[in-house]
Amino acid sequence: MRILVTGGAGYLGSHTVLTLLETGHEVTVLDNFQNSSPVAIRRIEELSGMPVPCLAADLSDSIAVRRALAATAPDAVVHFAGLKSVGDSTMDPLPYFLGNVGGALNLLEAMEEGGARRLLFSSSATVYGAPRTIPVPEDEPLSATNPYGRTKLMIEQMLGDLAAADDRWSIGILRYFNPVGAHPSGRLGEDPRGTPTNLIPLVGQVAVGLRPFVRIFGSDYDTPDGTGIRDFIHVLDLAKGHVAALDWIVSKTGARAWNLGTGRGYSVLEVLSAYSEAVGRDIPYRFVERRPGDIPASFADTSKAEQELGWKARHGLPEMVADHWRWQRLNPGGYGV
Repeated sequence: MRILVTGGAGYLGSHTVLTLLETGHEVTVLDNFQNSSPVAIRRIEELSGMPVPCLAADLSDSIAVRRALAATAPDAVVHFAGLKSVGDSTMDPLPYFLGNVGGALNLLEAMEEGGARRLLFSSSATVYGAPRTIPVPEDEPLSATNPYGRTKLMIEQMLGDLAAADDRWSIGILRYFNPVGAHPSGRLGEDPRGTPTNLIPLVGQVAVGLRPFVRIFGSDYDTPDGTGIRDFIHVLDLAKGHVAALDWIVSKTGARAWNLGTGRGYSVLEVLSAYSEAVGRDIPYRFVERRPGDIPASFADTSKAEQELGWKARHGLPEMVADHWRWQRLNPGGYGV
């Protein structure tokens, strides 16, 4: 199929674009490069041996989005583009509502106008808020504890309403837990701007000497070692989940949501231990106050994706951190090298 991938130069988008190409799809990327680099596109081409057309545009520009849809005439759209920091969204929420929700609306209007009604949406486990059930199933009541999560929830609701109103739409909603890792070549990986807000990129920067220590937010959670527990999923497993979900939206209509995770949680200290083993030395850390909006534990019930998509995560934590360390070691300055 012809696939348009918004945010395709970003961390999740770049690995998914490469996997789509390897699966035989024709891919065009739309990206504003606010939180990504054109270098990622060149490296995708290097790894795949295929050209990757890239349109530089922002989803806030409705005219540019319409032109992109008209030029590419995609069979399906995979929508990653958006701001993603929980902390930043709490301090400055308006850009998140304008960019994430407004951008999604512009994209949907352009898709409707162009007759492209197959969509995969990059959602998040943050739509579960503070879940009552662990592991978290897809029918857990939805809420959000921060503005970033609320933007994802609002877009999900918008997609549900759209599919209910028009049965020509086919929409897959993928709720990620915590994507980590990198391509095993070390050529593609996560390149956060400024101070990383996610754990493993921060650990990697400390391990490579860019930062003095890892800050652990909270040591008194009701967990076995007092640190938060999360479901970490290798970015390549997540990418393959998109390929499986594309197969679903080709043959079905309506809106459907799936968790993408491993179904197992690891604590912050367990992740640090695994990363230290990959590096071959201890990584320094300090405990600091909890962050607003953080919850003690969250990991996925993945049975629905296994049953309906035939998909299951294959990589364990040692492989996730080893692949990330290879990327970090070979690219200490990210795509700026």
